[in-house]
Amino acid sequence: MKRATSSSPVRLFVDVQLQADVPILLDGNAGHYLVNVMRCKEGDEIVLFNGFDGEWVATIVQVGKGKARLVVDTQRQMQQQEGDLWLLFAPIKKARLDYMIQKATELGASLIQAVLTQRTNLDRVKQDRMQANAIEAAEQCERMTVPEVREPVALFKVLEQWPDDRTLFFCDEGGNAMTIWAAGAEREKLLPKAAILIGPEGGFSDDERAALRALPYVVPITLGPRILRADTAAVAAMALYQSSMGDWC
Repeated sequence: MKRATSSSPVRLFVDVQLQADVPILLDGNAGHYLVNVMRCKEGDEIVLFNGFDGEWVATIVQVGKGKARLVVDTQRQMQQQEGDLWLLFAPIKKARLDYMIQKATELGASLIQAVLTQRTNLDRVKQDRMQANAIEAAEQCERMTVPEVREPVALFKVLEQWPDDRTLFFCDEGGNAMTIWAAGAEREKLLPKAAILIGPEGGFSDDERAALRALPYVVPITLGPRILRADTAAVAAMALYQSSMGDWC
């Protein structure tokens, strides 16, 4: 949840339709946050978004124990079209995974997909925790959507089902790869949509690297002369993409 300041109200994602005069009950985590953490009162205004209907101002009309009733008032912003950049990564430990999900959301990921590789150290991640981190980051950074967070899938299964309109930028620390900036200079050779693949801490296996490099939609890229941790690599790769070919351009 985005905390209120003197100039901006609390901002929350809600999974309901938003339109004028619609009543909404916020309970559970959202209700607890409004009532017990932010100490919101009747008459306070908050901002709501759902990823489809734009951003709306709502007024709290009743406060109870860990819950609040609101009425949607006016639309503050129309729904905006956002980029369509996917992030695929091998699972990492909890604290660093939380950081990666938050930063991927802030950097505009539309889909976040954990993939299981031959050297993946963890084969289980909490999807509900990842989705909660994505929602909180979207609320904080004021984007109008929340990225989709998918269950972990084996890397080769993902590749078998790969869409035919999306380039996969494969972060290959093994050498013989171009920079994202160089790839962007040849944009006419790329598919219209994009995804970034970050490997496990032990790196991709030789078999995985060979299989990836053999695929026509894969572009191997380098992130520089140093070996980066997975969460650092994800942030670096997404920032480079957004600044060269994405929504920072």
